Amino acid sequence: MTAPVSRPVLRPARMWPGDVLRVGAVGLRTRPLRAFLSALGIAIGIAAMVAVVGVSSSSRADLDWTLAALGTNLLTVSPGSTLTGEKAQLPLESEAMVARIAPVREVTAIGLLDEAKVYRTDRVPETETKGIAAYAARTDLRAATGAELAGGAWLNPATGAYPAVVLGATAAERLGIGRPDPDMQILVGGRRFTVIGILAPAPLAPELDTAALVGWPAAESVLGFDGHPTTIYTRSREASVEDVRDVLGATANPAAPNEVDVSRPSDALAAKQAAGEAFTGLLLGLGAVALLVGGVGVANTMVISVLERRSEIGLRRSLGATRGQIRTQFLAESLLLSALGGAAGALIGVLITAGYALYQGWPSVVPAWAVAGGVAATLVIGAVAGLYPAVRASRLSPTEALAAA
Repeated sequence: MTAPVSRPVLRPARMWPGDVLRVGAVGLRTRPLRAFLSALGIAIGIAAMVAVVGVSSSSRADLDWTLAALGTNLLTVSPGSTLTGEKAQLPLESEAMVARIAPVREVTAIGLLDEAKVYRTDRVPETETKGIAAYAARTDLRAATGAELAGGAWLNPATGAYPAVVLGATAAERLGIGRPDPDMQILVGGRRFTVIGILAPAPLAPELDTAALVGWPAAESVLGFDGHPTTIYTRSREASVEDVRDVLGATANPAAPNEVDVSRPSDALAAKQAAGEAFTGLLLGLGAVALLVGGVGVANTMVISVLERRSEIGLRRSLGATRGQIRTQFLAESLLLSALGGAAGALIGVLITAGYALYQGWPSVVPAWAVAGGVAATLVIGAVAGLYPAVRASRLSPTEALAAA
C-alpha cells in the first residue's frame, strides 16, 4: 500500500509595509488630478482648524506677554451713580486716603475737564469734538498705568504747570498730528496748548487713548479744574490685589462707598480673550464641517476608483491576491490620500498663523497638539471613508470583476 503523497500547502504572498505603500499609491499616481482635488478638501478643513487654533494661541500669548509686562495689579477707582441716578463725585481727599492702604505702592489720578473741548484749530465747528476728552493728569500717571510714549516728552513738574498737552494715540490720529512739535498747538477749553508728547496705545488704560492730558496745576490755573479726580489708578502687591480691591470703595469715599466703582483693567482684557475663545470654538466647528465634507469627497473618490478598477481587482485576485490584501490596498490608498491632504493642510495652517501673527505683531504660536491632532483626524477620516470601498472591492470575485471589465 502506497503512502499518500503530501501536497504543499499554498500560502498567499505576504505584503510588507513597503508593498502596501506601493500598491496603495497606484491609484494616486494614475489619477493625479482626482487625487489632488480630493486631498484639497481635506487640506482646507485641516488648514482652517490649525489656523484658528494657531491664531487664538498667538493672541493669547500676546495677551500673556502684555499682562506680564504691564502687570495685573492695577486697580482703578471711579465715581459711580448716586441713589437718584446722577453721576457721583469722588472726594478731593480720595487719593490721599487710598494711598494709606498698606499694600498700595502707587497712586495716581486723572480728572475729567467737562467744559474743556479739544479742537485742532479755532476754525473747526464746535460740534466736531471727534470724541476727544480733556483730562488733568498727575505727573506719575504714565509710570503707574504702564503707558508708553510714542514720541515727544511726558508731563513733568515744570511743563505740568504751563499750557502743555500730551495726546493719546487715538486723539493724535483724530487731530491729524503725527508727531509732537514745539510749534504745534491745539485748543483745549478755548486756550492754546503746545503738544509736547504723544502716547502709544495703553492696553490697561484705554481711556487715555482718546485723551488730551494736561498737567494738574495747569488745569486748575488755566482751565478752572475743581480738583476732583474722576479715575484713580493704584498699584498694589500682587498677593494683596483682591484684599485691596475689597476696601478701595470704602476708602476712596467713606461717606458713600456704594457710589464708587472699582475695576481691574486686566480682567477686561481677559474677558475679551474669553470672548475670542468662544468665537474660536465656532470657527473650529466650521473647520470640522469642511473636514467632514473633505472626507465625503475621499469616500466618493474611492468608490469611483473601485468601479473603474474592477479589471485590476479581478486580475490581482486571479493571480492569488486575497480579499484581505485587496482591502488593505484600497484602505491604504484612502489613508495616503487623507494623509497628504492633512499634511498639506497642517502646513498651510501654520503658514497662515505665522503670517497673521507677523501682521499683528504677535508671537507666532501653533500648539503641537493642534498639528498632530489635525493629521490624526485626517487618518481617521481616511480610514472611515475608505472602509466601505475597500470591503466592496474585496468582495468582487475574479470572474465577476474580469467579466465586467
